[in-house]
Amino acid sequence: MRIGESAAIVTGGASGLGAATVRALRAAGAAVTIFDLDRDRGQALAAETGAQFAEVDVTDAGSVAAGVERARTAMGGLNAAINCAGIAIAEKTLGRDGPHDLGRFRKVIDINLVGSFNVLRLAAAAMADNAPGDAGERGVIVNTASVAAFDGQKGQAAYAASKAGIAGMTLPLARDLAGQGIRVCAIAPGVFLTPMLEGLGEEVQNGLAAEVTFPRRLGRPEEYAALVCFILECGYLNGEVIRLDGALRMR
Repeated sequence: MRIGESAAIVTGGASGLGAATVRALRAAGAAVTIFDLDRDRGQALAAETGAQFAEVDVTDAGSVAAGVERARTAMGGLNAAINCAGIAIAEKTLGRDGPHDLGRFRKVIDINLVGSFNVLRLAAAAMADNAPGDAGERGVIVNTASVAAFDGQKGQAAYAASKAGIAGMTLPLARDLAGQGIRVCAIAPGVFLTPMLEGLGEEVQNGLAAEVTFPRRLGRPEEYAALVCFILECGYLNGEVIRLDGALRMR
């Protein structure tokens, strides 16, 4: 896939990894529609980059279906979907206040895992209508897992479960969609300087960076975006979960 000829939706595109991906895709000439609930940031980024913005709740089937149709109409097609929308909480299975709140566990799973699947299933249906490219490709889907899928820490049961689900469905999705010429990959970032980490303060950030093997720093959102671009362009890359973590292994 040539990025300059692609039309992509990016969920969670108003900030963090998603915003970096929007900027990278637009800089390479792609048409982009931002899916996010943060209207102010989403519209501001759209104005900055020349992208489209659609206020979309990834957990709602109707909202996503309307967003996909709006994006396809505005961009004249759809052949890439990058899922960056997600949340994280810190809560132990059994803490001082009792057992883990079930509602909060479900919310993380619903946004991170079910929301990603909701978007990709509807995006794939739209991509299946595309005329195949030279190699028969009609589209590419990139989901966001996490190193927590493999090295989850205490207090990360909900988050790790949601990201392990992303990792675990990557190969079945690739196999399911092979007949339609749609590739599926996932990126598993390590510790990245996103709004979630920025709010923890410099001392915590430095402590996390010290755990990275090399380079000993936090990941930069533009590095995630660069890997998205590579996945889109590398037609033989399919069904893979790619760690992007400076060889970090959480203990």
